[in-house]
Amino acid sequence: MLNSKTPAGPLEQKWTEFKGHCKLVNPANKRKLEIVVVGTGLAGASAAAALGELGYKVKAFCFQDSPRRAHSIAAQGGINAAKNYQNDGDSVFRLFYDTIKGGDYRARESNVHRLAEVSTSIIDQCVAQGVPFAREYGGLLSNRSFGGTQVQRTFYAAGQTGQQLLIGAYQALERQVALGNVTMYARHEMLEVVIVDGKARGIIARNLVTGELERHFGHSVLLCSGGYGNVFYLSTNAMGCNVTAAWKAHKKGAYFGNPCFTQIHPTCIPVSGDHQSKLTLMSESLRNDGRIWVPKKQGDARRPNEIPEEERDYYLERRYPAFGNLVPRDVASRAAKERCDAGYGVGTSRQAVYLDYADAIQRYGKGEVNKRNLQGLSAAEVTQLGKDVVKEKYGNLFDMYEKITGENPYEIPMRIYPAVHYTMGGLWVDYELMTTVPGLYCLGEANFSDHGANRLGASALMQGLADGYFVIPYTIGNYLADDIMTKAIPEDHPAFVEAEKSVSDRISQLMNIKGKQTVESFHKRLGKIMWDKCGMARNEKGLKEAIVEIQQLKKEFWSDVKIPGVVNEMNPELDKANRVADFIELGELMCLDALNRRESCGGHFREESQTEEGEAKRNDAEFSYVSAWEYKAEHEWQLHKEDLNFEVAKPTQRSYK
Repeated sequence: MLNSKTPAGPLEQKWTEFKGHCKLVNPANKRKLEIVVVGTGLAGASAAAALGELGYKVKAFCFQDSPRRAHSIAAQGGINAAKNYQNDGDSVFRLFYDTIKGGDYRARESNVHRLAEVSTSIIDQCVAQGVPFAREYGGLLSNRSFGGTQVQRTFYAAGQTGQQLLIGAYQALERQVALGNVTMYARHEMLEVVIVDGKARGIIARNLVTGELERHFGHSVLLCSGGYGNVFYLSTNAMGCNVTAAWKAHKKGAYFGNPCFTQIHPTCIPVSGDHQSKLTLMSESLRNDGRIWVPKKQGDARRPNEIPEEERDYYLERRYPAFGNLVPRDVASRAAKERCDAGYGVGTSRQAVYLDYADAIQRYGKGEVNKRNLQGLSAAEVTQLGKDVVKEKYGNLFDMYEKITGENPYEIPMRIYPAVHYTMGGLWVDYELMTTVPGLYCLGEANFSDHGANRLGASALMQGLADGYFVIPYTIGNYLADDIMTKAIPEDHPAFVEAEKSVSDRISQLMNIKGKQTVESFHKRLGKIMWDKCGMARNEKGLKEAIVEIQQLKKEFWSDVKIPGVVNEMNPELDKANRVADFIELGELMCLDALNRRESCGGHFREESQTEEGEAKRNDAEFSYVSAWEYKAEHEWQLHKEDLNFEVAKPTQRSYK
């Protein structure tokens, strides 16, 4: 069994107790210690900025041309925090409990409670940085609801919250760059972790412009490289998002936690054809005011505005009256799939449902009439007032939908369907965010720790900033306090030489295949296997088939992939080949983990384990643990377990009715 290093004592006192007793590094010694940060999204940028501010020497790496291009920028709807500005019953405990329950009781209590505790500080930090959160008329910060909650705790900046938060973290990072505390390495991709005497002591990175391999020492290494949703090929992730940094660490000894836990987001623009390389997310914030429905008649080909109210099935409101359209993402996604599979889907593909704003527009319009004491307005004028309010709250999202689909969502309901969005699995970390490799930490979406089997909306930004600003500055000191006498290891050390050679040999092997099939074609084939057999629903037969198919795909990839260009120059196809090779191996482990977990929980839906009503059915007696996989050899992993003990949030069958 794995040791999470969770502090003793009452749940609500664990973090305070840890901070009061962890080891410290004095300011003079911090200047002697070097830290490598891989990834500069919200988790990485905030960590690099916070550690630079403390006085550590930080090297930050991103494969984009600027940290501002990190995929964190794509987050739309908001960030959770237990401020209780609405006075609607929210609290740190309520946020903790909603997160544990939303994750279907498959997350570690201590980490989740810490996340809820520091959430309030995140908002204060971001406001101080100038993040332009939406405000009420009186100037107070505004909140809205997200799935899986019955309170309003989500802070937002229109539909571009991730962008604004990332700019805040980027400004903090650039300040440290200007002060000389952080050295920024853009267009660099980490391709190996360097281990010296059992500890992480640096990385091998490829300069993506010149193709040169570089060695970089660090007293510790922080992986903040995001999630691996692109293993499915079609996802809401940016095309560059990959698992390579985490996977290299995994093959060097870092256990991989809960790899099969994938989040399917219910409100994405549906697939339009085989030409697509990614999908577009419509923010979950739209479920605040939008109503989701399908026709009551199977195969109804009428336009949505031609279908009268009594012939519409608002199926989430019907099935889950307590939460309605604000059920958690996994519940909403499966419900949409069920309706479409039963023949009630809409659009040309019949793989979509409607997200309708007609009621909200009318409600807001009438509210404006009352608020302004306007009299004698026509129905069209009232409707226009309502549209103006909706535009103020969600305008950029509506504009984005119209640009992509050519349809005006103010007039015609949006069509949405579930798609791969976020990964709850990631490198296993203890309470201090350290992996099973000493000195190697993992932050944000790249680790497994806070979301269990399903992430509640608006919690990704919360975790990334919590880990970077408020957790790692304490926990890394607890490790580095014992490392202050370690001098910088020269980069001609045998461990660096060996690590660079292994990277170089792998690249040469890839370039020498000279096959006939493109990298993209292999990625697309992998994605189809994963979506069909390890996607929204999984079963034993399909998972066993998927494992065999992925193993065959791997053999084919390493014998027939075609990579044009040369090594020592900018070569995006080579970069992509490296990433897809890792995705293929990860896909096999995901299917193995899904096969092992013979229960349904959150986004992991085993068809053999469901209630009579088609809901996920957990097996707490046998599977109340974190699956932590150790890499042993090709196609071979060993399972380790971390028991999940619930002292406060006692597991029950989830109900949102």
